[in-house]
Amino acid sequence: MTEQTTRPRPSPAVLALIASAFVVATCGLVYELLAGTLASYLLGDSVTQFSTVIGAYLFAMGIGSWCSRYVTRDELRLFVRVEILIALIGGCLAAVLFLLFPVVDHFRIALYALVLGVGFLVGLEIPLLLRILRADFEFRDLVSTVLTFDYVGALAASLLFPLLLMPHLGMIRTGFLFGLANVGVALALMWMLPSSARLGMEKAAGILVALLLAAGFIGAERLQRLAEVAAYEEPVIYAASTPYQRIVLTRGGDDLRLFLNGNLQFSSRDEYRYHEALVHPAVGRVARPAHVLILGGGDGLAAREVFRQPGVKTVTLVDLDPEMTRLFARSPMLARLNKGALTDPRLKVINADAFRWVRDARGPYDAIIVDFPDPTDFSVGKLYTKTFYQQVRKLLAPGGMMVVQSTSPLVAPNAYWTVATTLEAAGFTTRGYHVYVPSFGEWGFVLAANGPIGDAVRVPDGGRYLTSFEASRLFDFPPDMARRPAPVNRLDNQALVREFADEWGRYEG
Repeated sequence: MTEQTTRPRPSPAVLALIASAFVVATCGLVYELLAGTLASYLLGDSVTQFSTVIGAYLFAMGIGSWCSRYVTRDELRLFVRVEILIALIGGCLAAVLFLLFPVVDHFRIALYALVLGVGFLVGLEIPLLLRILRADFEFRDLVSTVLTFDYVGALAASLLFPLLLMPHLGMIRTGFLFGLANVGVALALMWMLPSSARLGMEKAAGILVALLLAAGFIGAERLQRLAEVAAYEEPVIYAASTPYQRIVLTRGGDDLRLFLNGNLQFSSRDEYRYHEALVHPAVGRVARPAHVLILGGGDGLAAREVFRQPGVKTVTLVDLDPEMTRLFARSPMLARLNKGALTDPRLKVINADAFRWVRDARGPYDAIIVDFPDPTDFSVGKLYTKTFYQQVRKLLAPGGMMVVQSTSPLVAPNAYWTVATTLEAAGFTTRGYHVYVPSFGEWGFVLAANGPIGDAVRVPDGGRYLTSFEASRLFDFPPDMARRPAPVNRLDNQALVREFADEWGRYEG
């Protein structure tokens, strides 16, 4: 008989090394998701940003794995150093990029340098871990065990990031938290392994990095404010991250400005031009606009203008972010701007995704105001698709009128006319018009109805800009903004998002 040899049960230190595969995998994917999300947030076009960031990250991981073959000794020391470096660079990635964005000309270089650096180091982790553990496991058991923990860690990161981390911690705090997890792995291993006595320099470095990351986690909101102070021309008076967006208010003198995810939504000096032009050419063409639906418009400024129209009995406002509607309802300064529209007893606020809400909603509504942010990514672009407009059309009463804010026909004429083409593909009759808003430049809107759109319009007294005469002039387009062939924006192509990004990208240089 042959005597079967069995390996001794793994020691606590070896089990800790195996468990570290779970932690480092979770951290590695979180850094990848952070970089992709942050690039989409700052640069727009989420598909392009995620594709290029993930591609660069995986490529760098491959280079890191390939380079690990040249490590022939002292794998534990190198693994600990790699964990400390990943903790430092990956943990600070979001904070550094937010701080750099407003002050560097070539932001993408900094973005991809950090992505490649973190990816390269993450690529070293698993090969080093396998070499460290090779004396304690059979090869097949070693590979299957480490990769199992690695893949489970990736699953944990993919679930935690959208459901818990982004809504409750935000990008900067999430980066610091997982940097602490990485450095925690290094410190735990140095504490548990007998050979760690010779890693004095690494212990000191790990403790310093841990203290730095802890300080960053505590001061994350202050770091965010520093980045915003550099990004905005006027002092920031309010800033908050919600599960849906970053809300920033600035004030310089009598000018109050709202930014969502870094994009200007209005300036109090001239927002009346935008909102009077948005609302009255549509609602003023309806004989009896008793019931009005506003999609978007969580600041209450469109609702303010709707209530100026005679005969309005109810207004339903559907906005995704409850923090937005609460802020503009409860802040005395902001409520003065919208004249208390969000607390008017005739108004009902529904905080929901409009794309889903319209599928189950019941009309009819005499007028529908569609005031969404610009289609900078596919999550917003779906609200400009034929599918969405077909659902909204079912809510419009006979003789009713709808209007859609549609970006600048001067800066982005292809994107602007894509909105009109898409509305027509959904069955609407359309008429485009535009207005000059100093904060935005020439800005466009599209009227849509289930029948002919006439010229007669009722403009209430008391406005600061729009009159019946001025309203009639909005529909004239000079040659550089004139109608041109444009595609239909569908859910499966999102042509509008690409057109918008290309045209505004060229304009902004």
